[in-house]
Amino acid sequence: MAKDGTCKASGCTRQVVGKGYCRKHYRMWKAGEMPKPRYKTCTAENCHKPRAYGSLCEEHFIARRGKAPAAPAAAAPQASS
Repeated sequence: MAKDGTCKASGCTRQVVGKGYCRKHYRMWKAGEMPKPRYKTCTAENCHKPRAYGSLCEEHFIARRGKAPAAPAAAAPQASS
């Protein structure tokens, strides 16, 4: 279902489909390949994965730190007397 207007990507004259973009640029936006991506992405060069820890995706965080952060420990059941 097309909406009124043309794509807001520079130099594109296709009809708007979503978020002000044509079908092609909307898909690129969802994938994080547009200047203002859908999600904040990893700051590692050429990585478009969503951030997981600070400014890095899980893969790059593990590569730089050596391991993933420890998950919060589940509350231990208390023994009743």
